[in-house]
Parts: sequence; structure tokens; C-alpha cells
Amino acid sequence: MIVELEFQRAGVKCTSIDLGRVEIAGTITPEQIQNVGINLLTYGLELLDNKKNILVERIKNVITEIIHHSDTRLKTNFSDYLSEKLNLDYTYLANVFSEVQGTTIEQYIILNKIQLVKQLINYDELNLTEISWKLHYSSVAHLSTQFKKVTGITPSHFKQLTYQNQPINV
Repeated sequence: MIVELEFQRAGVKCTSIDLGRVEIAGTITPEQIQNVGINLLTYGLELLDNKKNILVERIKNVITEIIHHSDTRLKTNFSDYLSEKLNLDYTYLANVFSEVQGTTIEQYIILNKIQLVKQLINYDELNLTEISWKLHYSSVAHLSTQFKKVTGITPSHFKQLTYQNQPINV
């Protein structure tokens, strides 16, 4: 509703609004695009008006979907899955992602997984073995090594700091 309202305020009629996609009737001026973009930012929404940014958001959505919302192990490696899901060559996807984000898809995946590991540790419902299994790590040692590389501390130390209610900036 917010998106439709902001387009209407800019004098642009929307014909279709889906999650992450707006179709408009007629044309839109650069000034109208800019105004809509600025107004959407006040709601925490971002207007993506170039194809590379849109593709990067699609890549991020696939990554989020597989890490946060799927317990199913992939039957192929992630690059093949991403390529198949978006129907584009992985090298192209990786290059666009790196260009726009300033980091690799692999690093983005690792950071997302570690963020989820931190959440799962804080929830205290799963032990590290269960967390490593849930996030498709080959072992607890692999998870721990990656966690320490990203955060500078081990998962056990992170858990200990969490229990002590100490501020954690990792």
C-alpha cells in the first residue's frame, strides 16, 4: 500500500504491484523516480531502478531463502543452484554481485550463515552440533573455524558472553 501511495503521489499509475516489483502505466520521469525513491526511504524501503541492483536483490533473496527458510540440503552446489534458480550463468551473477556489493557471493553467504548461527546460539534451543547440521556445515569444527574467522571469537565464547549479558560487537 505504501508503494502504491508513493507512486500515486508522484502522479504515476501502478498497474501491478508484487513483492519487489511494480508495473506502471505510461512513462515515468527521472524526477518522479527520484521523488518516489526518496519517499520510500522514509519507510525503510529502497527503490531499485537499475537492472544490476535488481539482480543483486534477487540473488540475496535466493540466499536468504535457502539459509533461513529451508531445512533441505541442496543436491547440487550453491553456484549451480543459484544459476539454475535465476536462469543466468554463475560467473555473470558473481561478477555483478561483486561489482554492486563490493564482496563476493561466497562471503555474503558466510556472513548470513554466521548471523544465523549467532541467532540460534542466542535462542539456546539447539547445540552446536545441531546448528552445524541445520546450516549444512560438514562438521562442528568447520562451523567453529568459520565463526571465529568472521567474528574473532569461538561460538562457545560467544555463547558465554551472551549468558553474561555483555555487549557483543562481532
